[in-house]
Amino acid sequence: MDEFIDIYCERLAPGFWGEPFNAVTNIAFLIAAFFAFHLARRSGLNWANLLLIILQVAIGAGSFAFHTLATESAQLADVIPILLYQLAFLGLYSRHVMKASQKAVQALFFFFMLMTVASHQVPGEVLNGSVTYLPALFYLARFAVWHYRNAAQEKWLLPAAVGIFVLSLTFRSLDMQFCPEIPTGLHFLWHMLNGLVLYLTARAYILNARKL
Repeated sequence: MDEFIDIYCERLAPGFWGEPFNAVTNIAFLIAAFFAFHLARRSGLNWANLLLIILQVAIGAGSFAFHTLATESAQLADVIPILLYQLAFLGLYSRHVMKASQKAVQALFFFFMLMTVASHQVPGEVLNGSVTYLPALFYLARFAVWHYRNAAQEKWLLPAAVGIFVLSLTFRSLDMQFCPEIPTGLHFLWHMLNGLVLYLTARAYILNARKL
């Protein structure tokens, strides 16, 4: 049977609405998917665009499940779509925008997964578990440098996404420390800012990928 998980400031006891702010703010991911879908329709809807959009919806649904049910299986529903989006964006952006070779993309996948596995060896108490997102930040920052130098449209998109992601990671990491001052915690800000990060990354891909 799933054990109850309490790792965020807002949750004080078991119950579906034990984290109301953390639960409701998952709408940010659905809003990101909504605007990404409309952008993709105007730019040319294809399987790659749809994959990113579907994964954004899955992130919102999985995170909502975790912050309401607070069980181990719901936690998997939360983290798996996030990892899949990271992998999908890494592969699609490097292949279709940066025009990297298949071998180069495979190497990116390998080192990303190696870094991700290593990050999960760090105790969850360190930075409230945010260490596991450092590989994504590293890769996004590298892509942002390339994007600013080479992208055909809206060069600011990925650099802006990096800055917002750093801010959202900061709020996520400090959630438990601010419990005495802010009973709701800070994790809900992670959701709201990351919804924007997802939209910016999807927008950077949709506007700059060549037609498939």
